[in-house]
Order: sequence, then structure tokens, then C-alpha cells
Amino acid sequence: MLFRSLVSEGKRGLCRSRENLGGKLFALSYGRMATGMQMDPIEKKPLYHFYPGTSILSVAPNGCNLSCKFCQNWSISQVDIRTVHVTPEEIVDKALRSRSVGIAYTYSEPFIWYEFLMEVAPLATKKGLKNVMVTNGYYEEEPFLKLLPYIDALNIDLKAMDDNFYRQVCGAKLEPVLNTIKLATKVAHVELTNLVIPTLNDSDEQINKLIDWIATELGPDVPLHFSRYFPCHKLSIPATPIERLFEIRTLAMPRLNHVYLGNIGTSEAAIKADTTYCPPIG
Repeated sequence: MLFRSLVSEGKRGLCRSRENLGGKLFALSYGRMATGMQMDPIEKKPLYHFYPGTSILSVAPNGCNLSCKFCQNWSISQVDIRTVHVTPEEIVDKALRSRSVGIAYTYSEPFIWYEFLMEVAPLATKKGLKNVMVTNGYYEEEPFLKLLPYIDALNIDLKAMDDNFYRQVCGAKLEPVLNTIKLATKVAHVELTNLVIPTLNDSDEQINKLIDWIATELGPDVPLHFSRYFPCHKLSIPATPIERLFEIRTLAMPRLNHVYLGNIGTSEAAIKADTTYCPPIG
């Protein structure tokens, strides 16, 4: 079971990628790609400490197992769109021909593509390519552990250290995400992203809980990206003030070695806040 969701006969799950037909779940999203295969800077994932300066082939399914009211990619994750069929071999061949460092499963939630990933990722590994997941981390442990040996890096959204936030705003729970992060950091490169939303998860209390958990449970070297929210999908709260993001970064830097700000423009200060630096030694 991927997400521990109940699907009635003839119905589809929340992710819209599986349908119950005669008591069996059929993976409707298998091999169905929502976007064209395109090359991205790996920093766009964002991954700043995993093969920096390289490009990676990016692919995505249509759908998501969460229903975040603020979804920044809602047009491919929250509604049905036209997809095209693609095979594992076609994706891997495209990555090799493009001289990509690997394949990034991104833009929407890659784990709804689980059966497909279990074919693409081992083939990519065999061909010397890296597998990257950009994910919300909300799934069951058993299937994740089967996929994890083939995953080299993950950027995981840690949306808030607040179970009520997950339940009320995302239609999910916090604990499975924390468990995914802990499992992943044991065997793969992990960076975390937190989308800072005014009035919902941006208080000093919320931010300090996030910083404390990362520093205590994972260690200070796990990179953390604070990203600027913009009104989107079902949420009309005004965009995160840039000044608040710099305040949050100041809160995090004494305890975490790699803290970045995203979606804040191209000013000198913004570029500095989005640049990697080695922490002091000793």
C-alpha cells in the first residue's frame, strides 16, 4: 500500500492515478507523462549540494496524493490534463543522449508513479545515471524502502512542523513525512524545502520548531531552502514579504550550516542568500 487510502469500487483515489476495478487497483498513471522531457539546472530542484553546475532531465506524472490549498504547481498536480505515453527506455535514452547527470522526477508528486519508477530508476542506475526525487514525502514506509536503493538524492518538502497545518491545509499528516526524511537521509543525499506562507507557518515558533527538528534529528549539514510563497490555486494570502524571509534565514543560520532563500529575485542580497558557502571549520 503506497498511501494507505481507501478506494471504493469503480472510483479513483485522491491522487487520481489509481482506480478500483473489481477489487484490484489499476495504475492509470503508469507511463503517462504530464510534461515534456526537459533539461533543468540541478539547482532548480532545488539541490545545491548534489552535482552542482550540472543539468538533469526532468519528467513528471499528472497528479498528487496531497491537496495543498497553496499548490504552486496545481495545473499539473491538482487537475487532469493531457498526458503522453513514454517507456522507461525512452526516458533513460533521452537522459543519456542529453548528457544529463540523471533523471529528476519532479513538478508533481513522483511517488504516485511508483510502479513506473520501480522500472525507470533501476534501469537508470544500471546506465550510470543518478535518480532524483522532488517529493512531498507523504507515503508508506514499505514501498519507499523498496525504491530507495535506486534513489541518489531527494528534495523533500517539509511544509510545517505542525500536524494541524498538514491536516487542514494539505489533507495529510506530518508524521509520515518526518519518517520519510529520516529514512532517506540514512542512504541518500537530502535537501529540504519549506514554503513560507504568511500567517500559516511563518511564526517564529513554527520556524524554530522546524530548525530544532532538523538540527537535532538530522544534523546541521542538511541543506534547508526557505522559499517565497505567492498566491496560487485556492489560497489568496498575499505573497511572503522578502524581509520576513531574511529574518527567518537569520533565525536558522546559527544552528544550520546551509540555509538558502528561493523565489526572491535577483538583487545582490537575494543572490547572496541563494549562494552556497562552506561553514567555518573549528
